[in-house]
Amino acid sequence: MPSQYINKFSEQFAKYLYSFIWLLLLPILLIKWVFNFAKYDKKIAVEYLSRFGIVLKAVNKHGFWLHCASVGEVVAAQQVIERLLQHYPAVAITVTTNTMTGRIRVAELFSNRVTHLYLPYDFPLFINALVAKLQPKLLLITEMELWPNLCHSCWKRDIPAYVINGRMSEKSTLSYQKLTWLIYPMLSKLSGVCAQGERDYQNYLKLGVSQSRLLLTNNIKFDLHIDDSELQRASELSQRLNLAGRTLIVAGSTHEPEEQVMVDAYQKLAHQFPTLLLVIVPRHPQRFEQVNSLLIKQNLHFIRTSQTQICNRDTQVILADQMGILRSLYALASVAFVGGSIASRGGHNALEPAALGVPILMGKSTYNNPQICQELQQAGALTFIENSQQMADYCATLLSQPELHKTAAKAALAVISQNRGAIDRTLAFLRL
Repeated sequence: MPSQYINKFSEQFAKYLYSFIWLLLLPILLIKWVFNFAKYDKKIAVEYLSRFGIVLKAVNKHGFWLHCASVGEVVAAQQVIERLLQHYPAVAITVTTNTMTGRIRVAELFSNRVTHLYLPYDFPLFINALVAKLQPKLLLITEMELWPNLCHSCWKRDIPAYVINGRMSEKSTLSYQKLTWLIYPMLSKLSGVCAQGERDYQNYLKLGVSQSRLLLTNNIKFDLHIDDSELQRASELSQRLNLAGRTLIVAGSTHEPEEQVMVDAYQKLAHQFPTLLLVIVPRHPQRFEQVNSLLIKQNLHFIRTSQTQICNRDTQVILADQMGILRSLYALASVAFVGGSIASRGGHNALEPAALGVPILMGKSTYNNPQICQELQQAGALTFIENSQQMADYCATLLSQPELHKTAAKAALAVISQNRGAIDRTLAFLRL
């Protein structure tokens, strides 16, 4: 760590100021909790108290603690957690998330094999309470969830804290370089960082992480495993929704305005491909009703997966308004659009359709996973589009040229196969 950043007074001042800002936010956070208590099931609201360091459920100490911000990070860490469960069956695993959707995904993937808690807000009193309660062997932070008081609390107690599948964009690097008194001491307290790509490796170096604590592991998302249960669920969805004979374009993890873009592309394609069916899977469940309203306004014939309806010859769109079925829907797709890429959210996980041999379309916002998207694009598995016309044109090309579709599908599977091994490198670095 550069010597100019190791200034005790500056570090302490920055840390106290940062914590004071959290203290000012506390009334708002408490009001939010009261709102959640009134809105949601009381059991959910009680569990949410862990955001204030109040854990009322039983937890096992001296285990592995993994923090995953939300759904995407949980999915990315899935195989790491599975490996730990397999190799250390007697060691408890606690997974923390920031969001309810993350909690739901943890429950779907691991059931009662791990303990879920919400990560406390990064105020010393809250963080210290959870760290003292868990007393973990180590903390694994997935991707980019860096919190100064969390890192300090673990460092103070000699608990190793690592970033795995570490992501650090140019934008974040520039922001962090403006907060050196706070960020550099935090990074110095990490035991190590496993960077997911060359860009991320170089940016961590710029932020002062020494090469001895930094390893380029590649992206653990390449080690994605499609479980047989997800393929079985795909078969069950096909039967339940009456999808036989239909050609599916699945738009996964969409944000506004991507649903409208997909609808416009579908309407350009529908006459040429009469069996075509558009499946829309919004990223966040709170947008299900918004997308439902959009489809009504467009006068489209659609059904919702949460209801008992089935597709008939007039059905044009399926709104997937349930969590945890995206991979199974990708398994039924002829073409996949990965959301967050037209909506300038950095793009979501393109490897899920790739692992199922599905050609992929994305917008040009891919800063969350630039290496993955570059590899897929260079192999011919992914095509970048900017609007509904380009989407319709390329979908028409794929759907009307089976050999081109087959080539793109094979390329997607090849990229997955050629880039596996990040989990092994990560666990070796952690000495696990």
